Amino acid sequence: MTQQKNHIYTKSGDAGQTSLIGGSRVSKSDLRLDAFGTLDELNSFVGLVRDFAIEPDVKKTLFTIQTHIFVTESILATDATKTLDSLPGLSENDIQMLEHEIDRMSQHLPLQQSFIIPGGHPVVSYCHIARTICRRAERAMAKLKLDEPKQLLTLKYINRLSDYFFILARFVAKELGVEENYWDPQK
Repeated sequence: MTQQKNHIYTKSGDAGQTSLIGGSRVSKSDLRLDAFGTLDELNSFVGLVRDFAIEPDVKKTLFTIQTHIFVTESILATDATKTLDSLPGLSENDIQMLEHEIDRMSQHLPLQQSFIIPGGHPVVSYCHIARTICRRAERAMAKLKLDEPKQLLTLKYINRLSDYFFILARFVAKELGVEENYWDPQK
């Protein structure tokens, strides 16, 4: 019996193009690739945060977020409405889940006095890095012509997700007993 090899490389992108879901080929400099490539980077950082998360509920939420990021990536990587309709999507419930988690964690936090300077503990910093990558993904997505309801919902989700990571950074800092560093414009 001959064993098949599963190669990661296809060589089809060697000339600077790649295929979208649906089959069309685009340049690797296409705005869509920048957007879902940034989401892929975000997903990796979310995995890192999840590896260090201290609360089981947070770990579970972060895993759900990672699946939602994959859904968002696939929606952005699709070339036609017909193909888009066959893919899973996000819902308002997914956004409400983020809002619920933001509200749950915020109940345990002091009022924010000023801008917060990231740092104090590696996990807190990782949360802030995830937040900034999320904002970059949002900016990349905003450059696209997103007019399908599935696409527009992903933009709303990513916007809310960056808020989630900001609050998560504060929540983790409190859980770890790390003092928040407030920006003082006078210094």
